[in-house]
Amino acid sequence: MAPDGPRSASVAVSVTEGRITAVLPYDTAVPPGARLEDFGDDVLLPGLVDTHVHVNDPGRTAWEGFGSATRAAAAGGVTTLVDMPLNSVPPTTTVPALEVKRAVARRSAHVDIGFWGGAVPGNAPELRPLHDAGVLGFKAFLLPSGVDEFPPLAPDQLRTALREIAGFGGLLIVHAEDARLIDGASPPTGPRYADFLASRPSAAENEAIAGLIALARELDARVHVLHLSSADALPLIADARREGVRITVETCPHFLTLTAEEVPDGATEFKCCPPIREAANQDALWAGLAAGEIDCVVSDHSPCTADLKVDDFGRAWGGISSLQLGLPAVWTAARRRGHTLHDVARWMSTGPAALVGLDRKGAIEAGRDADFAVLAPDETFTVDPAALHHRNQVTAYAGRTLYGVVRSTWLRGRKIADHGTPTEPTGQLLERQPRT
Repeated sequence: MAPDGPRSASVAVSVTEGRITAVLPYDTAVPPGARLEDFGDDVLLPGLVDTHVHVNDPGRTAWEGFGSATRAAAAGGVTTLVDMPLNSVPPTTTVPALEVKRAVARRSAHVDIGFWGGAVPGNAPELRPLHDAGVLGFKAFLLPSGVDEFPPLAPDQLRTALREIAGFGGLLIVHAEDARLIDGASPPTGPRYADFLASRPSAAENEAIAGLIALARELDARVHVLHLSSADALPLIADARREGVRITVETCPHFLTLTAEEVPDGATEFKCCPPIREAANQDALWAGLAAGEIDCVVSDHSPCTADLKVDDFGRAWGGISSLQLGLPAVWTAARRRGHTLHDVARWMSTGPAALVGLDRKGAIEAGRDADFAVLAPDETFTVDPAALHHRNQVTAYAGRTLYGVVRSTWLRGRKIADHGTPTEPTGQLLERQPRT
């Protein structure tokens, strides 16, 4: 899958440099001494770049860890992930905390790993040092995150943080739901999904995004909307872009493949914030993807131990585990809607790599890292939670039949997973690359 679309080709790789050296006609003669890997009718995709992964390590390693998360990533065709700054203890809100996390990650990384920093009340002086230490940007919440050690920013604190980040050309990524509107909604209790959905109205996303746009416009700052679930916000974002506001947006596999109408009561494996919405909203998200209004599709892999998924939507942990399943889940829905694997590669590899400035990732072309996912696009499998490499085999996709079997995954020209079985860890830790 070349940047300009699918074609038969030979991809020349320098394993010593880990780079693609050329993309050649399919029938190009193999040079003496070179090793040939022929993938037949399977599709060679650029390795996926997942910029929204909660690894939770250290501190909540029972929920997930760098070893288990990166094994799952490799098995699912993901060659680069970016770790969120919360749910670990300590959170990545200072340089010493970043170094703790890096020390844990480098011991067991099966794929390449970058890191987000966090913007929380009182840590504005830490933001530039974290930027200089190589984080790819900063995450903020506008309402409680679910863990006490990563509190939200009040409006004045958001302004302070964004002004500081804009001063050094950084990126702020935001969980955009308006706390006031959610506090005014009926709190969810019990097993009914309809009650939970009503507690997180789309208006809360729309209002928060409108406020973020206004602040980004005022401060000439670069911002990114995380895990968009409300398609109603897309016109706001499109209008802001036409005005020159530097705003990007992502959505997630679960918003593109699951609908509120199909969530059984008590099935809290489907709980996430913002929530999975109705089928009509999903159709509008797909239209936004097709129109280029949504920049990328990433997992928001947010796992927990099985005991935290109690059958009460008010008390259950909110998060969907999908790191290993994102590619087949999106491809299954995309092909049904007439999209191509070229589209999927753009949404799940090229777009996320561009978001965080990883210029060596995200495409099959000379000079890029030789990161590949080999996919059998017409083969199907049924999701068996026991076959997943996630530390806790809880998934909203259990029992679903999906298109797209990942045959193998390659990182810098070396195979890191074969038919779902990861090899030894060879991942590297990534830092922010200066924008040119």
